Amino acid sequence: MIDVAVLVISSKICAGEADDRGKESLCRYLENHDLRLVGYEVIHDDREMIRKHLLSCCEKEGLRVIFTVGGTGVRPTDWAPEATRDVIEKEIPGIGEAMRAESLKKMRTAMLSRGTAGIRGKTMVVNLPGSPKGVIENLATLLPILDHTVGKISGASSNKKE
Repeated sequence: MIDVAVLVISSKICAGEADDRGKESLCRYLENHDLRLVGYEVIHDDREMIRKHLLSCCEKEGLRVIFTVGGTGVRPTDWAPEATRDVIEKEIPGIGEAMRAESLKKMRTAMLSRGTAGIRGKTMVVNLPGSPKGVIENLATLLPILDHTVGKISGASSNKKE
């Protein structure tokens, strides 16, 4: 079982102007795929705040994956990819590319998503879109390689070809 944290990036949810519509389905989805949710937080879409929260999460022992939700679009207030790049030591651009490619099959506006992924220490950070449906669809793209990726980041060696 992989320990994961979710960082929802939404100034509207923080201000009480919107509900966290995706929390229940996301938590259920993670549980159904043997991912243990060890943290869930909603923060404002502010680059420095996101950066600080990501750094704090990356320091937690045993936390292997942080999923950010929201803040990946083209609005002036969307800062998740930039804050992620501020924190990570290695970028994994193929993850964002794969999620966009799969999403484009369903929705043309997916090309506006700027989400990425990367590694800090032994923790992977993955940017997911803010839409509850988009979150699940993007996770479905990522899950087939998640165990392998977490193993590699943790230093495991494998002769298995992916």
